[in-house]
Amino acid sequence: MYLPMAFAIRLEDWKVARTFFYYSTFLLILLSLIAIAVTGYQPRNTARGYLITIFAALIAIPALLALPFDYLVGSINYFQAYFEMLSCLTTTGATIFDDPSALPAPLHLMRAIVGWLGGFFILVVAMSIFAPLNIGGFEIYAATKGNQNQSTQIVRADAALRLHRYTAHIFPAYALVTAVLTLALLMSGDRTLVAVSHAMAILSTSGISPVENLKETPSGFVGEILMFMFLIFAVSRHTLLQDRDGQAFRNLKIDKEINLMLICVTVIPLLLFLRHWTAALEVDAEGGLRAAISALWGGMFTVLSFLTTTGFESAAWGEARSWSGLGTPGMILMGLTIMGGGVATTAGGIKLLRVYALYKHGHREINRLRHPNSVGGSSSRARTIRREGAYVAWIFLMLFVLSMAVTALALSLTGLSFEDSMVFAVAGLSTTGPLVNVASDSGLGYAGIPDAAKAILCAAMVLGRLEALAVIALLNPNYWR
Repeated sequence: MYLPMAFAIRLEDWKVARTFFYYSTFLLILLSLIAIAVTGYQPRNTARGYLITIFAALIAIPALLALPFDYLVGSINYFQAYFEMLSCLTTTGATIFDDPSALPAPLHLMRAIVGWLGGFFILVVAMSIFAPLNIGGFEIYAATKGNQNQSTQIVRADAALRLHRYTAHIFPAYALVTAVLTLALLMSGDRTLVAVSHAMAILSTSGISPVENLKETPSGFVGEILMFMFLIFAVSRHTLLQDRDGQAFRNLKIDKEINLMLICVTVIPLLLFLRHWTAALEVDAEGGLRAAISALWGGMFTVLSFLTTTGFESAAWGEARSWSGLGTPGMILMGLTIMGGGVATTAGGIKLLRVYALYKHGHREINRLRHPNSVGGSSSRARTIRREGAYVAWIFLMLFVLSMAVTALALSLTGLSFEDSMVFAVAGLSTTGPLVNVASDSGLGYAGIPDAAKAILCAAMVLGRLEALAVIALLNPNYWR
């Protein structure tokens, strides 16, 4: 809260500056007293023990962040402020403010910072907590008996040491990449607030922006290219979390998540582009070439943005829809957000590695139908992915689909239509808040749904951020024993 306070002082918005100073100082004193009180407490520093802490943090921290937000914005109540902050912390980016000008600039900066820290939080949690427990996508590679024995030893190790180590390892790179993108956007013409917010939104995949859409940004096409390049950090953990074996480039080259991303970013926009001729659509002859290039770029940027669960819509996306003849390709965007980004990244969704494991399993089963006695030639790691890895990936897929069905059913009970319930459910579970504004034909936003629906979405956002396997691990009777 001190950074938005400093920004408010620069803008001479003294009410906002005083409010942030009072609340941040009060909470700092309160949390310091709590820290002093628990200094002598020695918890069991296991990865399982930290799961409940992570879950409680996602519930409690937005309650503190919502205090100044509720005080400064008189048009909302405290629960709506809590929904806004929880959406930012889980990197969902769902906002109840359809008009960004309704918020003061320091509050936009606070939303961007909360989303950015939420992305950093999930990166540290993924590597230090989820990895030893073989959840969050790591179970694909840890399905063999030897890896399970190894994971048991890791779980018994001190999780606090891993938290400190990965925090010190990730934060410098995370902050440096954000600073580089911010500087690049500033040089391309964006205002300071817009550049900082968009850089934080890209790295955290929160999709939080102080403007209504990318058409209002001065950087234009150059800014979209810069953001497109930095979205790669949400596709593979090898981009930001380099291994210490000195094989960084080799890991990126053979990374199946990057390969699958390249297929999606190439094939889907190309199919939308080619549909122009298959559907016999007409276009102005003079602007044909420019419209074609804009349509192709708008499809590529939007596909990668929603695949990484960021949710930014290209300024040329409207031309891409007109070129393809599709009014609102909502099903395509929903499918991309459900696929999600890479394992141990800030992206949500099912994760590309799980999708790849299911693909390899299906490919092998089809080959066995053609040649029942064939022997699949591949490494032991590849065999693990297409057998045990595909099995646990299928379990997670079914859990995700079941969660989506239950969430959509609960939302429909609050009065939402079936279509809107599905779009809101996918947006919450995949942590892609802007999906609602792009994939829905009704035009219904988060401000137009009742508070009961917002409460359901709060649960969906926490479930989507932690993933169902982590929540099931919390419900495991062995944990409570």
